[in-house]
Amino acid sequence: MKKRITQDDYIKANRKASREAEIKEHGHPVCYKRVHRSKKVYNRKKMKADDKGSAFFYAPMSVH
Repeated sequence: MKKRITQDDYIKANRKASREAEIKEHGHPVCYKRVHRSKKVYNRKKMKADDKGSAFFYAPMSVH
């Protein structure tokens, strides 16, 4: 049985507690290593998704 708490044990316990608090707060683990994507970069998929919810997008109705 260990008698001392080493620095590695302290760091490990702190990380585990932090991770559990993060999951409790957000409902899921949050990734901090994800690369930030610039808003200026052309992204056709995102633009098309925005157009579908836009007020300017409408389907013409035939009037008889």
